[in-house]
Amino acid sequence: MAAGEPGDLGGYYFRFLPQKTFQCLSTPETTSRLRQWSMLGRVTAQAFGFDQTFQAYRKDDFVMAFFKDPNVIPNLKLLSDSSGQWITLGTEVKKIEAINVPCTQLSMSFFNRLYDEDVVRDNGHIVKCLDSFCDPFPVSDELRKVLLVEDSEKYDIFSQPDREEFLFCLFKHLCLGGALCQYEDVLPPYLQTTKLLYKDLVSVRKNPQTKKIQITSSVFKVTAYDSAGVCYPSTKSHEQTFSYFIVDPIKRHVHVLYHSYGKHLLCKLIPVKYREPAWSRRKRIPRCLPVRGSGAVISSIKK
Repeated sequence: MAAGEPGDLGGYYFRFLPQKTFQCLSTPETTSRLRQWSMLGRVTAQAFGFDQTFQAYRKDDFVMAFFKDPNVIPNLKLLSDSSGQWITLGTEVKKIEAINVPCTQLSMSFFNRLYDEDVVRDNGHIVKCLDSFCDPFPVSDELRKVLLVEDSEKYDIFSQPDREEFLFCLFKHLCLGGALCQYEDVLPPYLQTTKLLYKDLVSVRKNPQTKKIQITSSVFKVTAYDSAGVCYPSTKSHEQTFSYFIVDPIKRHVHVLYHSYGKHLLCKLIPVKYREPAWSRRKRIPRCLPVRGSGAVISSIKK
């Protein structure tokens, strides 16, 4: 039997936890940012509990049991590719893929190198560059070159292991946004929102021997298949369509962070005043920003 296919699923049973809220996605400031980045209405976080000891080496059994559980099937949310409305899965999962995502970072100083390498100025403004395109994303600043353009001069300031970290993945997803993303001219909104998400999703505890904070969560990037092919997180593949399972083995909770790339649902209903994307504006309006080293930008994630 291939990994990720049905078999002995280890007796896991799940329960939906609707009372668990994720403030990182619902504060007015975050909502405003997600709207600007074309992610509002297309991103969600849900919580489920489970009843057995979680063992990371049996992650495939765990994830398959999750998709088979009668308490998950009517509650797990995803966006319909056809209508753009929130639905439940509505198909039988035949196979899953759960990719380990390293989750070891405890400090936002992880991103200090963006200042050190002049990707971002000390006042927080992102350095601009000549416009180019890295399908399907426009590239008009040094930050997007670092994120997307492998042969760019500063791409290597983050190593491949760095780029696999869950903290980096969250940051990159927010920076790239949705189909009508209006990019920021400055770095702090990306860092602040990344930090809020990370704190809300990831669990930590103090090691009783060393007294140091350590992460207890395991993170997986999950794809599910039915008899026709990929069915979750979407039948359409895109770098910005994802589902991460963040498992807390102590509380026996699993947080599901989901996003489907596309246009904000309200864009289909409400005409909005066009705002020229940040990357194409000629005139910049100075903003009062925290500078590098300020606690508002670079600080301990769990502080």
